[in-house]
Amino acid sequence: MPHPRLRALPAAAAATLLTAAATLALAPPAAADDAFTDQCEYPNAVYPGRPWALQRVQLDALWSQSKGKGVRVAVIDTGVDVKHPQLKNAVDVKSGRNLLPVKDRKGDPIERGDENGTTDTVGHGTKVAGIIAARPDARTGFVGLAPEATIVPIQQNDADGNGDTSTLADAIRHAVKAGAHVINISQDTVGATTPAPDLEAAVREALDKNVVVVASAGNDGLGGNVKKTYPASFEGVLAVAASDRNNERASFSQSGDFVDVAAPGVDMISTVPRGGHCSDNGTSFSAPYVAGVAALIKAKHPRWTARQIVTQIQQTAERTFAGHDRLVGWGVVDPVRALTEDDQPLESPRPEEGLSDAEAPAAAPLPLGETPDERNTRLATYVTVGAAVLVAGLGGTAVAVRDARRRHRVTDAPPADTKV
Repeated sequence: MPHPRLRALPAAAAATLLTAAATLALAPPAAADDAFTDQCEYPNAVYPGRPWALQRVQLDALWSQSKGKGVRVAVIDTGVDVKHPQLKNAVDVKSGRNLLPVKDRKGDPIERGDENGTTDTVGHGTKVAGIIAARPDARTGFVGLAPEATIVPIQQNDADGNGDTSTLADAIRHAVKAGAHVINISQDTVGATTPAPDLEAAVREALDKNVVVVASAGNDGLGGNVKKTYPASFEGVLAVAASDRNNERASFSQSGDFVDVAAPGVDMISTVPRGGHCSDNGTSFSAPYVAGVAALIKAKHPRWTARQIVTQIQQTAERTFAGHDRLVGWGVVDPVRALTEDDQPLESPRPEEGLSDAEAPAAAPLPLGETPDERNTRLATYVTVGAAVLVAGLGGTAVAVRDARRRHRVTDAPPADTKV
């Protein structure tokens, strides 16, 4: 039985990884940034500003907690081009691997590229790697969320869809052997096919080794379509949907109970082969956003388990209500909260700690007695008022007596014209 084929998940038509048959449905692209609306070329122009997905994050506050140093993130994709200035020092070339088959299904040779996984003719894997760990560059405001993390490049798919669940399982196992702490998989099976048990077994092996596995949820969500995708739907995998600039589900993003969180996936600026940047859309680029956050947490809390890291991301996500839904899971990931609201590790998210409905105002309590302090205050008031009344009374009496004496003296005196 042939292994199910895989596809990567950008929504834009430009520079899209086409790995399925001609019936592959692509979600329509959202509007890209003005300077990057044309088809992407390799190399491309340098993006001068700070992309919106990074503007929503206080990077100074984030990086004061962690930059991902010492954490290894495996990018299982179409390869990672190390010719890009922001990636050449971010990639561990020696640990990379090319796992593409030698021949395609027709028996024709495949152009495999470098055996260390650093060839990327598609650009998909290079974009994914940049979102995770691109190094700072004075020419651009774009940078990876974990700019000191290390990328392990694993080329497992290409533009013709020669990767399948068998090569993906092999890639996961190689990532574990290469010491990856986090694995990013921006692919799913064509038609949401349930893969062979070997892929699930490979995922389970990674989780058992305390590796965080992050996977994109898929781009077939138009019209409210709900279905499971793999490997995102496997238990223990952190499934990531795409959100837009309003922190709402992107129209193409796959929905389902398996979705754990959402992250920016519209107009995503990132690195491309041979230099420069391009904009793209899809849950393919939401997943590495979350993988970068996972790398930051792992660097700050090296003893935390994979489950605790996943729970931290879920628990601190921005929610519109307490609990989980099938559109954005536990909410849109909040990198700063994930790194600062971390007093203790959690094993599972707590719905009651999310946003709650406003409470009706409570009625004022009816006093049925008085405390000793209240009684003393009341008596002191009485004394003060009484003293004031007494003083006023005495003062009034003195004035009356004085006036009476004056009138008496006037009455007793003889008239002015009387002779004595």
